[in-house]
Amino acid sequence: MSVDCLRVSVTNRCNLRCVYCHPVGDSGLIESKEVLRFDEIRRIVELFADCGIKKVRLTGGEPLLRNNIVRLVCELASIIGIEELSVTTNGVFLEPLAAELKAAGLQRVNISVDSMERASYKRITGFDLLPEVINSIYRAIEVGLTPVKINSVILRGVNDSEKQITALAEMSVNLPVSVRFIEYCPTNKYTKPASDYLPNRIVRTIIEHKYGPLSGVVMDCGNGPALYFKMRDSAGTIGFISGRSSKFCHSCNRLRLTSDGKIMPCLYSARTHDLKRLIRNGTSDRQIHDFLNRIITEKRNYTKSNSSKEEFSMCKIGG
Repeated sequence: MSVDCLRVSVTNRCNLRCVYCHPVGDSGLIESKEVLRFDEIRRIVELFADCGIKKVRLTGGEPLLRNNIVRLVCELASIIGIEELSVTTNGVFLEPLAAELKAAGLQRVNISVDSMERASYKRITGFDLLPEVINSIYRAIEVGLTPVKINSVILRGVNDSEKQITALAEMSVNLPVSVRFIEYCPTNKYTKPASDYLPNRIVRTIIEHKYGPLSGVVMDCGNGPALYFKMRDSAGTIGFISGRSSKFCHSCNRLRLTSDGKIMPCLYSARTHDLKRLIRNGTSDRQIHDFLNRIITEKRNYTKSNSSKEEFSMCKIGG
């Protein structure tokens, strides 16, 4: 397995309060002095690039809340060895920044949209901002931040109706986007309970009941966990990321850098590596390079059963 993807959380702040990620009651914001500076992020990415990392995705919280995010994108896009630079965003602030981000070197975006109904969207996120997100999807396509991927988490009793699921899937009929259904996984005591999980096999059945059988497609997605399909005569694709009902640890190619400078070999890893402490203590590039290579080796040997944290915040770790 080639470990070539790094997800970089640039902030744990977010403008939404999604019930599965950062709901009301789950505070714990990191002090600004503990968040990695731009020069620290660039140095870390450069060293990771020397270790074989080729793809970087900026996450949050909401990454577009980070001041001067366009400048960071420009800096990271210039790093030798980084072949793909993307962002995962809730889309609220994307429309006015899309063209600047594209010009700075951003290649594509993932946008979180859990419902196409405004009332349901507000119930999940805490805010009535769906129109802004929809405008951002069209703007991202217009400026070439493609392929645009739509990430949708389905929760029982919230957005699991046939009408809501098929409305999300329908975006892939008329738009060149990939709508990806992600199985819900609770992360701490504040998020929705595990019983709200809906297997993707049920989501697929609902989609096929309206649109007919989905046909499998092969996409070069860098060993990502999504399986992709097409509806007949559709412009885009449907993806399923089934982290609860299946396991893909053996093919996972990513590491995570938290906003406060810790490396996680796996989303569920109880063990983290404090990279910020090394950076701020004056550790040399050679020593850090060797340290990162050891982390990558550990990642190759890691399975989810090795160790698992009981609770964590997705806002701090990044999606």
